[in-house]
Amino acid sequence: MDHERKVLFVSSECAPYAKTGGLADVVAALPKTLRMMGHDARIVIPLYSSIDRTRYGIRFDRSCCVHMGRGEEQWVGIYFAILDKQVPVWFVDCERFFGRPGIYHESWGEYGDNAFRFALLSKAAMQICKDLNFIPDVMHVHDWPTSLACVFLKTWDKILSPLSNTASVLTIHNIGYQGVYHPGAFSYFGIGEEHWNPAEFEDHGKINLLKPGIHFSDALTTVSPTHRDELLSPLGGQGLAPMLHDRQADLFGILNGVDYEHWDPEHDPLIPAKYCRRDMQGKVVCKEALQRRFGLEVRGDVPIFGIVSRFAQQKGFDLLHDVLPRALNGMMLQVVVLGSGDKHTEDFFQDLARRYSGRVGVHMGYNDEVSHWIEAGSDFFLMPSIYEPCGLNQMYSLKYGTLPIVRATGGLNDTVENYDEGSGRGTGFKFWDISADALYYTVGWANSTWWDRPQHILSMRKEAMSREFRWEASAHEYVKVYEHAIRKRRGD
Repeated sequence: MDHERKVLFVSSECAPYAKTGGLADVVAALPKTLRMMGHDARIVIPLYSSIDRTRYGIRFDRSCCVHMGRGEEQWVGIYFAILDKQVPVWFVDCERFFGRPGIYHESWGEYGDNAFRFALLSKAAMQICKDLNFIPDVMHVHDWPTSLACVFLKTWDKILSPLSNTASVLTIHNIGYQGVYHPGAFSYFGIGEEHWNPAEFEDHGKINLLKPGIHFSDALTTVSPTHRDELLSPLGGQGLAPMLHDRQADLFGILNGVDYEHWDPEHDPLIPAKYCRRDMQGKVVCKEALQRRFGLEVRGDVPIFGIVSRFAQQKGFDLLHDVLPRALNGMMLQVVVLGSGDKHTEDFFQDLARRYSGRVGVHMGYNDEVSHWIEAGSDFFLMPSIYEPCGLNQMYSLKYGTLPIVRATGGLNDTVENYDEGSGRGTGFKFWDISADALYYTVGWANSTWWDRPQHILSMRKEAMSREFRWEASAHEYVKVYEHAIRKRRGD
C-alpha cells in the first residue's frame, strides 16, 4: 500500500460541472480513483454562473478573504459539493471573475482578464487550505490556469507557512495553450519583480502563465508517454522545449484513463440499446437510431464515420475540409458530427450537411447524450489530430467497438493498434503524414475494409472492445510522481 497522501486538485474545469475537453474528465476521474486507493483527494474549481447549483447539490460553506498583489483583498464565497458521492469539491464564487457565460471566452473572443481570474483561483485554493485546515502533501495543478499555484507555494511561504512543505505537480494537458497575456497583470500576482524574467514569466514582453509552472513545480506530467517525448522536440514543445529539457528528469508521461462507469456500452444509460463484445446486436440498434436522429438514410450496410470534437486547428480540421467532400463524392459512407469552435469549420460542416443531405448530419455545440450516441452508433471514429497529447474519444471508441482513424501522434499512437490486412488484427487505422492525402487514403482504407473484409471489421471490433485503459493503473503512476515531488520539495 502506498503512503496515504492528501492531494488537492486545482483546476479550471471538472466534469460534469464545467467542461470544454478532456481536462475536465481527468480532474473528475483521477481523484475518485485515488480515494478508492485510500488517498484523501479533493478538488477546487471556480463556481461559474453556468454551473447548476441545485442540480449538483452545491451549497454555501463560508466566505474567504484572498490577498492578492497591489494590496487587493478579494472576498470570495466558498461552496461545497460531493462529486459522485466520493470526492469533496470546493467551488470559488467570485461574481466579478466567474459570473459569466463562458469558462475562458465567449463567441466574440477570449476574456481579457483571464490572467487575473485564474490567479485569484490559484491563490484562493491556498487560502481554502489554510481556512479549512486541509494541508495537502501535494497540490496537483492543471495547465496554465492554475500554474501560478506552483509559484505561490515557493514564493509566499511566510504568509502560507502551513503549506511550506506542500509539493506541486503540474500536468500539461495541452501545451498549445500557454496563457499568454498583457504584462499589466503581473503586479496583481503579488510576487517580486525579480521573477519578471525570461526563465520564469516573461515571454517576448508578455506574461506566459505556463512558464512559471514549469519552472517552479516539483514535478511535471503530461498525458501519454509518446507526448512526453514530443514535448522535448522543437515542434512539440511549442517554444518551451528548452525549459522542458532542463526539467526532463522531473517530467513524466502517464496515459489518461477512462471512467468506465460513464463509458461502457454494456451499462450506458444514455444510448438506445446496450451491448457488449459477446453480443453486439445493440450496436445495430444504436446505429439505426443515430441515423434517424441525424436525418440520415437508414442503411445498416453503409458505414458511419463519427466526429466528436472542438473545432480547433490542432484537431486536424483543415485536413477534413479537403478530405470529406472527396470521400463523400468517391465512397459510399455517411458522416455524423458533434462539436463547435472555429467559425469557418462550423460553416463548413453546416454546408456539408446541406450539400449531402441524408448522408451528413451535424449537431453544433456539445451534448453529452449525443456524444454517447455517436460513439455507440458509428462504425469508425475520425481523429486526424495534428497533435493530441492523449485523447479520450479514441479510447471511448475502442470500448464501443467503433474503430478509430487517427494520426499516429501522442496518446493516439499509444492507444490504437494499426490494422494488419494480413492477419486482420488491430484496433484502428493510423496515418503519419500531416497531409490531406494521407488522411484521405486512410479513410479509403477503412472504408474498403468495411466493404471487402467485413470479417476483419468484426474481429477488430471484438479486439478493440477488449482493450481497457483503467484509471487504476494510471493512478498508481501518479502516486509515484507525487512521491517524487514530495522528496524533491523536502530536499530528500
